[in-house]
Amino acid sequence: MASQSFDMIVIGAGPGGYVAAIRGAQLGLKVAVVEREHMGGICLNWGCIPTKALLRSSEIYHFMQRAKDYGLSAEKIGYDLDAVVKRSRGVAKQLNSGVTHLLKKNKVTAIMGEASIPAKGKVTVKTDKGTEELTAKNIVIATGARARELPGLEADGDLVWTYKHALQPGRMPKKLLVIGSGAIGIEFASFYNTLGADTTVVEVMDRILPVEDEEISKFAKKQFEKQGLKIREKTMVKQLDRAKGKVTAHIEQGGKVTKEEFDTVISAVGIVGNTEGLGLEALGVKVERTHVVVDKHCRTGIEGVYAIGDIAGAPWLAHKASHEGVMVAELIAGGHPHAVDPNSIAGCTYCHPQVASVGMTEAQAKEAGYKIKVGRFPFIGNGKAIALGEPEGLVKTVFDEKTGELLGAHMIGAEVTELIQGYVVGRQLETTEEDLMNTVFPHPTLSEMMHESVLDAWGRAIHY
Repeated sequence: MASQSFDMIVIGAGPGGYVAAIRGAQLGLKVAVVEREHMGGICLNWGCIPTKALLRSSEIYHFMQRAKDYGLSAEKIGYDLDAVVKRSRGVAKQLNSGVTHLLKKNKVTAIMGEASIPAKGKVTVKTDKGTEELTAKNIVIATGARARELPGLEADGDLVWTYKHALQPGRMPKKLLVIGSGAIGIEFASFYNTLGADTTVVEVMDRILPVEDEEISKFAKKQFEKQGLKIREKTMVKQLDRAKGKVTAHIEQGGKVTKEEFDTVISAVGIVGNTEGLGLEALGVKVERTHVVVDKHCRTGIEGVYAIGDIAGAPWLAHKASHEGVMVAELIAGGHPHAVDPNSIAGCTYCHPQVASVGMTEAQAKEAGYKIKVGRFPFIGNGKAIALGEPEGLVKTVFDEKTGELLGAHMIGAEVTELIQGYVVGRQLETTEEDLMNTVFPHPTLSEMMHESVLDAWGRAIHY
């Protein structure tokens, strides 16, 4: 088949890949994107979006059970798991179609197939119709990542699940073990626990949500345990014995191993980059721990080869990938974009209550040598939170005492995944505590707590 030539070829159509392709096309580049499985990648099809659809269903179910608290009545409350899953898959399908439309609208050549890079500037794609040979001066690797599987804890889709199995369950777990308490593990634990599964979360570190501020982790643990979640920290699952309809987990805690039976296990112990089959080693692209090594502008050590998103390392977030895609496209088009700053990228976990953060934790700020001021404001002091019936939560801010720089912000409670962007914008604009104090926040809103937390750092909180 005759070779096709492009200015830029993107391998992988996840959030970073399709955004890079569209931005490149907007800048006048001739662009192709190659995707082996689903337009939109893991995020749209098996990650961010469908999980939020599931969690929305469980959230509504939670509120239905609390109808009396709001002066309402609801009888015979229940759920149809198949219908919940069907809705989630429908949301994913809608967005998948949307990505295909956007690529077509921007005149990006979309090719479904398995890509490899046999030489600098060349991409070979194996499709259903044969092999296509493509050439481009610039190649962007955006192949994403997949669930990490530990020896002896491998998923089988029946008794032991990864996130993909958990998104389209064939049955409702009765007694569930979730291995790992990062965002993925906690979100699924929250979903299934809300729907009635007897759920245990095991975390090898000394606290759940280990990347979050320690105070937020402790608050989250307290709230989860109120909801019936069983949490075991500094604990490791050593082995899974599988039998018909059950799994016996060998759980080590404090040097002692105990055995406990579950009917379902979800493994959420991290991710590994999709580097296989691309030809990176022969090309000379450096890979460490399954992730491509890049500089601040996502350039590999090989001229004209870039890597963005999960394949390029932490933070493993779709919004980080998207902005890297824009940055790389603008760089290729001759622009001078700012590098993406990982410390100004918010992390969000959509459990109940929600968790969100940006920048340094209190401990990290101290370790970095800052003399800090810390502000806190609880949800119980906010009128909107009380009116919503969601008085459990906390907003915490960390400042450099000398300059007033906002070093970090950490939240737990209702809708904090929406609120956090206020602090993200603040950090991007290099806002000081004075700017935030002088900003007028609308009343009654949850956002008022963001203001009060800043005031509290300087001993000026009004409402608590």
